[in-house]
Amino acid sequence: MISDSTHIAIVGIGCRFPLVKTPQEFWQLLHDGIDGVTQVPKDRWDIDAFYEPKPATPGKMNTRCAGLLEQIDGFEPNFFSVSPREAKQMDPQQRLILEVAWEALESAGIAPERLAGSQTGVFVGVTNYEYYMLVSRDIPGLDAYSGTGTSPSIIPGRLSYVLNLRGPSLAVDTACSSSLVALHYACQSLKTGESDLCLVGGVNLILSPEFTIICSQAQMMAADGRCKTFDQAADGYVRGEGCGVVVLKRLVDAIRDGDNIRAIIRGSAVNQDGLSNGLTAPNGPSQQAVIRQALANAGVKPAQISYVETHGTGTPLGDPI
Repeated sequence: MISDSTHIAIVGIGCRFPLVKTPQEFWQLLHDGIDGVTQVPKDRWDIDAFYEPKPATPGKMNTRCAGLLEQIDGFEPNFFSVSPREAKQMDPQQRLILEVAWEALESAGIAPERLAGSQTGVFVGVTNYEYYMLVSRDIPGLDAYSGTGTSPSIIPGRLSYVLNLRGPSLAVDTACSSSLVALHYACQSLKTGESDLCLVGGVNLILSPEFTIICSQAQMMAADGRCKTFDQAADGYVRGEGCGVVVLKRLVDAIRDGDNIRAIIRGSAVNQDGLSNGLTAPNGPSQQAVIRQALANAGVKPAQISYVETHGTGTPLGDPI
């Protein structure tokens, strides 16, 4: 049963998250219970100018914290055949996905140049366009690279271009579920034969204060910088950034090629909440339905599940649902 043609293998992993740069470091951080949330530094924005503890104060945020990478402005453009002029206009999320995808391929033991011309798909979850907001403020500084440098569609497109990949190349934006939905459609692409290999991931960088202010106005931000998910004290979430990429193959192909199989995806499913008690509020029955569908697609009974990872909103509205 393990060689079922509908199963998908994860054969490579790359990541950059707060305090960690490799999957091994990330596992150790989780194992040791280390908190990667810090106060927003001045190279992002002047937190003192925007902070106000009173919730929903116009133009202010009620938190001083976020989960941030230590360094986001370093990039070697020549390595990826990008001119320095073009690199200056590139969203750091484009740069980050290039680096982490390369590391994921190294993790899989796949030489990137060998993928040229192949049916390799790229599926990237991305919801953030803060670099566009920053670039567009400087109208005299806009040039021919400003469009391709800041368009979300170019985040996967740049990777497909640099590696000369011929499979589908999609930016997926479904808010909090973006990278998981990207994973689902990458699996579908492999199952239908549209792709023979897939690079799948998500990327998010926090570059300006606007969205944190918006979330504070909606009273979504945890004032103390701690997401107390499923706790009576839950009062909001904490914004975080990073990038993760996995390399996917059909399981039968991974076994044939002698790949180091990290995990097996037996099934997945996607739906929408539909009408609930608010545009951003989840819907319990809809979420139960998608779990049942994923189990059915995987051929797995609920009693066989021994570990469940959930998306907790850290809010009194979302968590009970």
